[in-house]
Amino acid sequence: MEEETQREDNQQQVLKVLEALKQISRNLKNKPTQNLNSNSIKALLELETEGYTILFKDPNLQNLSNHLTKLKQIIHNNHLPNSHTHGIRSFIRRRITNHEISKLAESIETEIQAWIDRESVENLVKFVQNSDGDTNEDDDDEKVKLLTQFENRVLQGFNRDLQDLVLKFKVFNVLETLVCNPKNSLKLKEAAAFAVGGLVEFNKDVFVGEVLMGPIIPALISMGSSTSTCSIQVLCSLIRSIKSPLVDEIETNGLIPKIIKLLGLENEPSIRVTALDCVLEIGYFGRKEAVDAMLEEGLVKKLVELQRSQLGGCLIDMGDRFEDDDEKVKTRDRRDREYLEEHPFVSCVSRFWIQLDVGEGLRQREKRAFKLEILQRVREACDSDSDAATILAEVLWGSSL
Repeated sequence: MEEETQREDNQQQVLKVLEALKQISRNLKNKPTQNLNSNSIKALLELETEGYTILFKDPNLQNLSNHLTKLKQIIHNNHLPNSHTHGIRSFIRRRITNHEISKLAESIETEIQAWIDRESVENLVKFVQNSDGDTNEDDDDEKVKLLTQFENRVLQGFNRDLQDLVLKFKVFNVLETLVCNPKNSLKLKEAAAFAVGGLVEFNKDVFVGEVLMGPIIPALISMGSSTSTCSIQVLCSLIRSIKSPLVDEIETNGLIPKIIKLLGLENEPSIRVTALDCVLEIGYFGRKEAVDAMLEEGLVKKLVELQRSQLGGCLIDMGDRFEDDDEKVKTRDRRDREYLEEHPFVSCVSRFWIQLDVGEGLRQREKRAFKLEILQRVREACDSDSDAATILAEVLWGSSL
């Protein structure tokens, strides 16, 4: 136990040094001449003599040590008396030196980030796998912290070395287990779900297949039924990333009724809002079978009810729908956005139709047929023709949103 504690302390010490070193390297890479004589550079070059020998005991930092030694030699040579003479040869030599320093600083930054990535991925996997089933609140908080750090890292963009680490340590499988394990706390499953979404953004070519073939999507929808808005937000982001293939899987596995059911959770307005977002995404990317499934579940009637609720409304009632003046159009759009923030179900029937109309999943003749069907279902859902008139007008003429 003491050895493990000592190791963690050493890791934290190394991490602190490397983070500072990384910032120095970034500054040196961007402006090698201006930063050459700074105090931070002097500190960088004195690492080996300042009690940081632990930094270079790690074999994974051997390349970093070599880069620092080479950088120290270049900077030392740059301070020799004959290195600042005037003339074309001296000018060329300084340009070459600055280029070498910039490239070395970039290599140092890369090595540091690789070490940080390696430690963070390894720590995440070990901490999750070594925890027993009866985890406490502190364990969950630490896991959530590690998961959030990992999510933020992968959202910075693709990195081949990081991808190799993720594949080597089977991080996706670890995240999948966290999301799908019913014994885990909701906040832990949500943090793992966000990390899954980050991985898909990180490299769709590798991780989309994992999502489509695994149990992640049913688990996210099940979490939504347990009042988790975060899980439905992740589902929306996955639909935007994977598009029609994911909607096909959702429809094939009979999950659309469960999503539509979320619109009816009257005591959970935040769930209903995120469920509407999900429905709109499915409408945009969904093929005929998916749209049919939503309509068969009474989607239009539910949308009419939402639009007539306190959080609904009709933008067409606010006027100025057909103004051509640029300033008036900008004012109208700003007003509409502000109104939408306070009334998330405003004009939701026409918004759904617009998603179908401009989306990627339907053929033109299918769009025309669905428009007629939506109009008919609106009439059936309303108590009178006057109640239906405004909604029908919005569907027929479209909304500005």
